[in-house]
Amino acid sequence: MLLMSFFSFFSSCKAQDKAAVPASIYDFKVEGLSGGTIDFADFKGKKILIVNTASKCGLTPQYEGLEKLYQQYKDRLVIVGFPANNFMSQEPGSNEDIATFCQKNYGVSFPMAAKISVKGKTMAPIYQWLTNKDYNHLKNSSVSWNFQKYLINEKGELVEVFSPRTAPDAEEIKKAIEQ
Repeated sequence: MLLMSFFSFFSSCKAQDKAAVPASIYDFKVEGLSGGTIDFADFKGKKILIVNTASKCGLTPQYEGLEKLYQQYKDRLVIVGFPANNFMSQEPGSNEDIATFCQKNYGVSFPMAAKISVKGKTMAPIYQWLTNKDYNHLKNSSVSWNFQKYLINEKGELVEVFSPRTAPDAEEIKKAIEQ
C-alpha cells in the first residue's frame, strides 16, 4: 500500500510539472530585459531563433552576427536572446547591466528577455519546452554552452538546434531561415 501511494504521488507530481510548461511556443510570455513582456503569440507567421546569451564569454561577439542576421531577415525572423549565467558565471550582471552592454557594444535591437536559467532544477519553462521532446515534438537536447540556437518555424514548431559554435551567419542557419 505504501509503495502504491508513493507511485501515485510521484505520478501526480510529474503531471503537475508537465502542466506548468505550455504546449505551444505561442503560449509563452516572458519578462523583457528592460521590463514589459515578450509575448511569443506576437511572432506567429515568423521564424523565431532563440539564443541563450552571455556578456563575458568567448562567443559573446556572436551578438554582432545575431544583430546582422536579425536586420537581414527581420521581415520573416525574430531573434529572442535569453541571458543566462549557467556557464562559468559568464553573465553575472543585472538585467540593466546586460541591456546596457548589449546596446553599447553590439547595438542589439532584437528582443532580449530578462535573465533566466537554461539548465538544471531552475530551468525556465521555455527552455524546458525547447529541450524536451515531450513538449517540442522534435528531439531532446541540452544546452551545452552560451549561444546555443533553437529555430522555430512559422507554425511554431521546433525545426533545428544549432551548436553554440555555429556562427549566426553560417550557411546552415541562413538556409534554414530561407526554407
